[in-house]
Amino acid sequence: MATNSTVDQIFSDNSRTLAPAAVGSQVALMSIVSVVTVLAFNLLRPKNKVIYEPKVKYHVGDKKPPRISDSLLGWLPPLIRTKEPELVDKLGLDAVTFLRFMRMTRALFSTIAALCCVILIPINAIYNINHVDPTDRDVLSMLTIRDVAGSYLFAHVAVTYAISAAVMFFVWRNWKSMLRLRQEWFRSPEYVQSFYARTLAVTRVPKKLQSDEGIRAIFESVQVPYPTTSVHIGRKVGRLPELIEYHNTAVRELEQVLVTYLKGGRIAKERPQIRIGGFMGMGGVKKDAIDFYTAKLKRTETAIEEYRLQIDTRKAENYGFASMAAVPYAHIVANMLRSKHPKGTDIALAPNPKDLIWANLNKSSAELFRNRVVGFLLMVLVCFFNTIPLFVISILANLSSIAVYVTFLENWAKASPGSFAFVSGVLPPAVSALFGFFLPIVMRFLSRFQGALTHSRLDRAVVARYFAFLVISQLVIFTLIGVGFIAVENIVNEIGKHASFQEIVDKLDTLPQTINRTYIDQSSYWLTFFPLRGFLVIFDLAQILNLVWTSIKTRLFGRTPRDIREWTQPPVFQYAIYYSNTLFMGTVALVFAPLAPLVVLAGAIVFWLGSWVYKYQLMFVFVTKVETGGRLWNMMVNRLLISVILMQLLMVLTIGLQYGFKSFFWLSTVPPILFVVGFKFYLDKTFYREFIYYIPSEDELREAKVHSSRADASGNRLEKRFGHPALHAELFTPMLHAKMMPLLQDVYKGRVATEQTKLEEYGGQKMEAQVVGDGLKIAAVEQRDLEYDPALYQRDRGELDWDQQSIASNAFFGNANGSDAASIYHQKAHYYNASNGGRASPAPTAYDRYMAKGPSNSQSEIELARLNTSIDQLPLLTEQQVYGYQDRSQPALPPLPGYTSPGRMTPPTRYASPAPSPTRYVAQSQYMPPSPQSQYPPHPGMFRSPTEGYREAPLHRPQPQQHRQNSSYQDEPPQQNFAGRGIGRGY
Repeated sequence: MATNSTVDQIFSDNSRTLAPAAVGSQVALMSIVSVVTVLAFNLLRPKNKVIYEPKVKYHVGDKKPPRISDSLLGWLPPLIRTKEPELVDKLGLDAVTFLRFMRMTRALFSTIAALCCVILIPINAIYNINHVDPTDRDVLSMLTIRDVAGSYLFAHVAVTYAISAAVMFFVWRNWKSMLRLRQEWFRSPEYVQSFYARTLAVTRVPKKLQSDEGIRAIFESVQVPYPTTSVHIGRKVGRLPELIEYHNTAVRELEQVLVTYLKGGRIAKERPQIRIGGFMGMGGVKKDAIDFYTAKLKRTETAIEEYRLQIDTRKAENYGFASMAAVPYAHIVANMLRSKHPKGTDIALAPNPKDLIWANLNKSSAELFRNRVVGFLLMVLVCFFNTIPLFVISILANLSSIAVYVTFLENWAKASPGSFAFVSGVLPPAVSALFGFFLPIVMRFLSRFQGALTHSRLDRAVVARYFAFLVISQLVIFTLIGVGFIAVENIVNEIGKHASFQEIVDKLDTLPQTINRTYIDQSSYWLTFFPLRGFLVIFDLAQILNLVWTSIKTRLFGRTPRDIREWTQPPVFQYAIYYSNTLFMGTVALVFAPLAPLVVLAGAIVFWLGSWVYKYQLMFVFVTKVETGGRLWNMMVNRLLISVILMQLLMVLTIGLQYGFKSFFWLSTVPPILFVVGFKFYLDKTFYREFIYYIPSEDELREAKVHSSRADASGNRLEKRFGHPALHAELFTPMLHAKMMPLLQDVYKGRVATEQTKLEEYGGQKMEAQVVGDGLKIAAVEQRDLEYDPALYQRDRGELDWDQQSIASNAFFGNANGSDAASIYHQKAHYYNASNGGRASPAPTAYDRYMAKGPSNSQSEIELARLNTSIDQLPLLTEQQVYGYQDRSQPALPPLPGYTSPGRMTPPTRYASPAPSPTRYVAQSQYMPPSPQSQYPPHPGMFRSPTEGYREAPLHRPQPQQHRQNSSYQDEPPQQNFAGRGIGRGY
């Protein structure tokens, strides 16, 4: 009977708060809704594959996702069977990095949850049953550290040591795997063949060096060990990008107005109107929308044509690019110059051109400083106003306390305790999620305004700032607001008892205990937060909003051909938002793990759901905007370690408040903080440098594919790849459904001509168009052509270089005999499995001899054509020339301060050429010109002394790839790649 009495007391209606009922309501509701959402996904998926499986149709090369069944749970087997090596090949390293982080958090928090629930929950429950009055506890507080005191607390301290050790172990093990994946990505054909991989970006170029020759002079001034093969200074384009964006936006607006006006193949009763000027639909002047946008397009087209004619006369920008002969050379030079600023510039590895934010490249230092200050102030302002919802959330989370002072809440709680508990459990996390939706968007805009140079840098900025805001606002400020509520409640109670002012002040000494109870009691809120996050993960899988919005837009406004084309493509995965939310959930779970073990258990469940849902989405739905090789990994790990430190700091506060800081018992919680800090320094020293840069071995450096200055300069590769996209961006052509085209004669009162026009959106395909107004062309798009062409998608998404894509396109369209000698390799998954990098094709036995002595008299199988007898017989490296293209016979130049220049010394074996045969050089001297240095001076970008000379390296034509023995992958012929024009657009 005593046991039953205790249980009755635990679940009594006289419990201190309604938190258990609120948490139960939220868990029940989110569980039911999540199950319904999963069922809806299984029913909708087979008939809506353009939403749920777009990558089956739209993929690059042979990266098609595995076959998926239409059965109810047919999407699960591919998720279970597909392992990481295949994912790297098909999804890219960014996606695999995210999935690995999700798997790591899943395993880590499952371990922590098991540790805390098995050890701490029994200790907390036993202590509460034996030492805490039943009227002062509830079923949730019994499972927390709130009322535990005495020696029991050291069990919690010991568990924090175990948690810190578990985090460090999982991080270390996954860091090793990520470093291996990153190094294999550096050596993969996809990366090695990319032109940007061997290109350096030079920013903050001084005015006097803003020219191609100036870029060369910058590299010569620091005596880099490898010369540049080509350089390019950026050119000012003025407002041309804005004009192009303005024009393309006007095209979209005109298309939408026409489709709405002609929806259903019938002309609407009234022509669409647009209000120019005014505010919120009031004031201004109404104009015909069709005539307005038509005139706007014609004016913009004329302005763009005139503006482009003036581009060549404009001045240079303060940024430029320089290509190196090989990928390892670029990384070695970038690593050398990472902390130096030659001539006041910053030199780093160039990003993928599609990743660049061109508008921020040309900003001056003063403009960047001003934008950063203004952006920071705006960020503070946004974060300040975004704390207002925290008051709302805090009020909703403390409804049971406020109800005593608000009459209608008190009456509601007494009349319907079930609905009151339901609302107090569901509303707080729902309001938090609603306001949290817009904040990352605002932060991304402000980060761009502050001068971020790449989209991947924007992702890192959003993760850093959004994560910091969530921790500060929803953990720190939210807790302080809760403390304020409790403090005000206590003061009001004392006033109600007619206590004097001095008595109220004297009772403020209980504030530390109030703080301790408050942030532990808030674990109930986080137990309602995690079920909502779990539902949102499932909701992401079902994509209900996408279906509903598409249906509404189609029925009310109509969809333009452009909308349909863009809608059918796989959407871009927003890594910054998903990473931030995952990190914040991990921080909350870690911070409350030793305080309220149920929170970390809820977090582990959400991480398990997320790891499978996001794997499906990345395999079948989403794509990566620009591949960065898992660059966000280091940032995620750093913030996970910060979360561990936050957990320890809160444990320091908890022990200090329980025992008093004068007892020094709180010092027992400090060592794990020092361990984590030391572990962070160990990670940086062990992994960071090799993670950021490609560090080649001696063999890899010797066998690296070398490109010549002649090939890079003759093809204008650098200018094509890193020229501003506005210089060659194609303007949108208005498109309309073919069935609506006959109605244009009634829309535009006047003669409408018909002709064929070339649509760049369709790869230059000619389509029928009608010429209306003052020469505006509107193309007709048939129903069969509405969806995006998979071949064009492969062209635009391909990661090969601009020039290599052109070769692939020429070969496909009947011009296989292109003059560009760049190699095209087929991407292979075994490059990610191989422990060591290597050549993409086997080097012939004559290759080393060729590199050492030049071509033989006979036509070699890798020597396609002799360019010039006297030049071609010059060796690539003479026996006097060594590392850095320097002559040992010349006096060494003094090294730069703090910089060890490659002096004229015996080179390491990896930089030495094979010893030449004396007889061969004697024979060559009979027909070599007496002074090749004067007749064939070296490239201006090469560091040299006045008397030395050497020939440029010819392009190496690789042999067909041979089959690797003991490999589980079969070699296949190279696939055609359709990538081309879109590579330079910057998207």
